[in-house]
Amino acid sequence: MPVCPFCSPDQVILSNNLAYAIFDRYPVNEGHMLIIPYRHVVDYWDSSREERQAINDLLEECKVFLDQRFQPDAYNIGVNCGEAAGQTVFHLHIHLIPRYKGDVDNPRGGVRGVIPDKRIY
Repeated sequence: MPVCPFCSPDQVILSNNLAYAIFDRYPVNEGHMLIIPYRHVVDYWDSSREERQAINDLLEECKVFLDQRFQPDAYNIGVNCGEAAGQTVFHLHIHLIPRYKGDVDNPRGGVRGVIPDKRIY
């Protein structure tokens, strides 16, 4: 059984009693962070109400941190639940991705871009 990369937190940026935040090792953009519960749960649907609240609290703290450090123009928040949705690490993690004007030619559709033909509508 492979070792879960999120069960032993390393280089934690922010945390609370149930979750922690790190920079993504393979960032989409500068400042890309992951918010992760300490407890090993496969995806969002397996997390407790308390863990979801802790994750949401950290999302807000991370936004303040990233606003101060990188001054992004916008954000995407995303979570992959299941292999068909693109999940590759089966320990819940929420992506907080800073967006910058010009980082793509046309950002319209945002997270709808997971299915490229449905991004622009």
